[in-house]
Amino acid sequence: MKKVIIIGATGSLAQYVIEALKQLPDVQLTLFARNKNRLLQNTAQGCTVVQGDAMHFNDVKNAISGHDVLYVNLAGNLEPMAKNIVTAMHETGVKRIIAISSIGIYGLPLKPVLIPYRKLADVIEASGLEYTILRPDWFTSANEVNYAITRKGQPETGSAISRKSIAAFVATIIANADLYKNENLGISKP
Repeated sequence: MKKVIIIGATGSLAQYVIEALKQLPDVQLTLFARNKNRLLQNTAQGCTVVQGDAMHFNDVKNAISGHDVLYVNLAGNLEPMAKNIVTAMHETGVKRIIAISSIGIYGLPLKPVLIPYRKLADVIEASGLEYTILRPDWFTSANEVNYAITRKGQPETGSAISRKSIAAFVATIIANADLYKNENLGISKP
């Protein structure tokens, strides 16, 4: 049984990831949310739900202990949250993290709205953990799975991508733990 925790489980993208992961055999899901009452009942069904705040180190450390994979889907002041997550992973022995950042974080000049996403990526890349950073284009609600991947340093191409596509890609990585390990990837609709 692979134990996966979703940090930021009430986000619009996380809802799709939760549904995609529920389709995988032998995955046990934990949903970490600041307000567990914001989780839809059918989303939380069959999952362990933990209320906590990624800004509070002990909340993170207690929640992630015993898990195999963290999927991080947060917004806001991302640098301290990323540092809490990385430190908690080191202290609990959790090694694998998949984190959502943003398209454009390596563009110059860096747009102010993207600074937190760049800091998240920098903290995770420097962590020594087994990471996959995803830098999606803008999200759509299209009912399709169609994506292309670009590696860090390659020009970002494509257009807005469906949440369903990102969720399918995350599920593929979780099902295949060594896939895209220690990579920073752009993901968009081709």
